[in-house]
Amino acid sequence: MKRIVIFASGSGTNAENLITFFKNSNKASVVQVLTNNPQAKVLERCKKLKVSALSFNKIAFTETDDVLNILKASNPDIIVLAGFLWKFPENILQAFPNKVINVHPALLPKYGGKGMYGMHVHEAVVANNETETGITIHYVNEHYDEGAIIFQAKCEVNSNDSAQDVAAKIHELEMAHFPRVVEQLILKET
Repeated sequence: MKRIVIFASGSGTNAENLITFFKNSNKASVVQVLTNNPQAKVLERCKKLKVSALSFNKIAFTETDDVLNILKASNPDIIVLAGFLWKFPENILQAFPNKVINVHPALLPKYGGKGMYGMHVHEAVVANNETETGITIHYVNEHYDEGAIIFQAKCEVNSNDSAQDVAAKIHELEMAHFPRVVEQLILKET
């Protein structure tokens, strides 16, 4: 059975979707969720779904091997960033090469980089009168949103769409595609 560890920073809808998707799978399961936000709603979701969840601070993540050691103990086959906002440290990327993936709420390379997350992305898409946007699932490297692209899905942006409308469309794409892409990556390794 393949092991998935999720990193999240906020409400955890993508994390919950992944946990639920793999709940009855005989191929993989989410064994742990880690968050940098002790107030994150993802912690409540994990409690309800009976999945181990821990929060950590910046020192444990970037200045020590504490989070790395937690990951080594969890022995994940894949690490999934689902709304995780911190840049991933090199010690973890080196310990888990080509095992860390992220979902970004735009069609990279557009609207990527530091500070481009969530509503910031959707507001920029609307402000620039884009006619389409989407999601990008990509490998994580030492730079924000620059890892190799695994998968993209597109949606239309109408001229009267607000940033909230775009966010709702992106959320639908994430819910539909993210778990399946994770599953495909896991099956490829088998």
